[in-house]
Amino acid sequence: MRGSEKKRRGGLSINGDALIYVACGVAFIVALAVIVTLTDVNALSAGISAACLYTVAVAVYTILSRRGTAGAAMAEDKILSPLLGDVMLDAMNRHSVPAALCSEEGIIIWHNGTFAALALDLGHGGKLLGVNFTSIIPVRLLTAVRDSGGATIEIEGHALRVGGYRFRIKDKSFYVLTVTDRTETERLIRELREERTLIAHIVVDNLDELMQYDQGQYHDASHAADMALKKWAESAGGIIREYERDKYIFFFREKLLDEFVARKFDILDKIRDIRVGDARMPVTISVGISRTGGTLLERERASYAALDTALQRGGDQVVVRSDSGTEIYGGRTRTVQRHTKIRSRVIANELVMRMAEAGNVLVMGHRYPDFDSFGACVGVARLAMFCGVPVNIIIDDTDDAIKNCIRHLSPLREYEGVFIDGTSALDLLRSDTLLVICDVNNYELFEAPVLFRMAHDTVIIDHHRKTVDPPKEPVLSYIEPSASSTSELLAEMLEQTLHTKSLSGAEADVLYAGMLLDTKQLSRNTTPRTFSAALYLQSSGANPEVVQEFFKTALDDFTREAKFESNITVYRDSIAIACAGEGDPADRIAAAKAADKLLMIQGVMASFAVVSIDGTVHISARSTGEINVQLILERLGGGGHFTGAGAQLQATGLEAALRALKAAIDAYIDGDESNDEQAARDGAVQVPLNEKEKEKEKEKKKVKEKSK
Repeated sequence: MRGSEKKRRGGLSINGDALIYVACGVAFIVALAVIVTLTDVNALSAGISAACLYTVAVAVYTILSRRGTAGAAMAEDKILSPLLGDVMLDAMNRHSVPAALCSEEGIIIWHNGTFAALALDLGHGGKLLGVNFTSIIPVRLLTAVRDSGGATIEIEGHALRVGGYRFRIKDKSFYVLTVTDRTETERLIRELREERTLIAHIVVDNLDELMQYDQGQYHDASHAADMALKKWAESAGGIIREYERDKYIFFFREKLLDEFVARKFDILDKIRDIRVGDARMPVTISVGISRTGGTLLERERASYAALDTALQRGGDQVVVRSDSGTEIYGGRTRTVQRHTKIRSRVIANELVMRMAEAGNVLVMGHRYPDFDSFGACVGVARLAMFCGVPVNIIIDDTDDAIKNCIRHLSPLREYEGVFIDGTSALDLLRSDTLLVICDVNNYELFEAPVLFRMAHDTVIIDHHRKTVDPPKEPVLSYIEPSASSTSELLAEMLEQTLHTKSLSGAEADVLYAGMLLDTKQLSRNTTPRTFSAALYLQSSGANPEVVQEFFKTALDDFTREAKFESNITVYRDSIAIACAGEGDPADRIAAAKAADKLLMIQGVMASFAVVSIDGTVHISARSTGEINVQLILERLGGGGHFTGAGAQLQATGLEAALRALKAAIDAYIDGDESNDEQAARDGAVQVPLNEKEKEKEKEKKKVKEKSK
């Protein structure tokens, strides 16, 4: 403003100077004419003298005029500077936003009245000058001025955002800080979030299988489950609709989800109280919920994916997906075996179709392969050969047992050059390659994770419950926790796909060995489908006597197992823990065998064998069926299934690993549903409770009370 005034005044000054110069010039000319006319002065001399006088007069006037203008400007600056400071200071004092000026150490030098009122609300009355800002609002000043949005803190029921800037005067730093009370804003944001609509997909997951026992009670059980779900939805003020038989979609407000979690989704227990048949087997549901961001359509898709995860983990549980990860609740009962082979036939047809379209097929299992992983890979290879597609199996053949299996297949010409390592497999990877993973669904445990990342089309076939989502979704996933082994799943698929006698006796042997390994010689986790698959393999040429040769223990292995048996403790009266100290890679198999043997101890319901190998603690767990060992080891980042699981604790000492294991056991027995980033809040699966099993449940409760 002052500049424009100067410009305006400067313009007027220039016009006045011109008039003065002209007037003086005219006056000198008139005076010169009068002098020349009335006197005898020489006209030329008089003109020169007049011109000189005129020039001097103009110069003097100009100098004086400029000095006056500069003085006026300086005087104006002296007046405006303090006036402007007073105006700004008054504005800051009157401003509704709390503000303060602090030294580099945070000492308050100046503050406005609004800041004093805020400090009083926070319990800091009296004089504030000389007080440290952080003693009133505990926030890092550098964070407040560096972050574009300032620093946000909740204190005394207020949500405060502190912002500002830092400046320097004569080598000293100061902070100008403003405080915005966002309490009301945050409350409105929270209310909007709580009122957001969430979607849950719900499936009564085992009713069809239970009806195999008692078809006449289907409608009664279905109606009871329907009424329980509708009552639950009504109590929550939500909307539930059955869009297909025994399948529901549930709309509810997000704030109710925290209530559901606090009650540990007691709807699972209410549905489980519905019993079917003389054996009084429970009805169960699986629920998928998404509280992620995005549109309603995106949340609906995410909730359906969460439901798929719940089903792949064995059902009877709730899976909640959020932006921060996945949480799982429930799943403490055992899975009901699927009685039909419809899904197996559908998966087999889909897999064969994709193999026929592929340029080549690569097959791999998990690291440190066992008989089940190897046998399943051989089963997939036979399907690929049936389709006439080149196939290779990626395998680590350093284990003697796996070497024996490979030698057993060596007489078959089809298997010449089939077994390769991960490095060689990279050279065979093409855009039309189909990669099939067997007996594992945890990406970190794949034989060659890099192949999974690079392959365009992948398939996963497994009987372990799904613990984590892979980095990318496979084109086909067949995860069936109710199956005894992955070899059982492959035997079913081969039976429904291959022509009679297409499976060789040697191939049947390795598949049969895989089933025997995971069922402990067909003594655990067996179902009618398990024996049906075993019958098919024997009819294809599997020789139990030959297969038993795979399981014979060398003297060195026997000695390794003895290390575990010499250091056994019984924890919580029913859980055996064996520790072998430091070992080598061969001790992993010894740990698994030791865990099996520990179950032979009277009164032991679960066993854990622990060994440290190259800085990583390996834990093998087994259960008789009363305790879900996967639920326990999931808390340590492991996985598996109800009666068999494992975990690897990296960069952890034996003592720390044992403490963590005991803490996980305590949490399971005491019913703690807490979770962390790698551990789910659940167990596995569903168990039909007959009278014998009811007695076992009573015994378990007694053990729990005694332990407490």
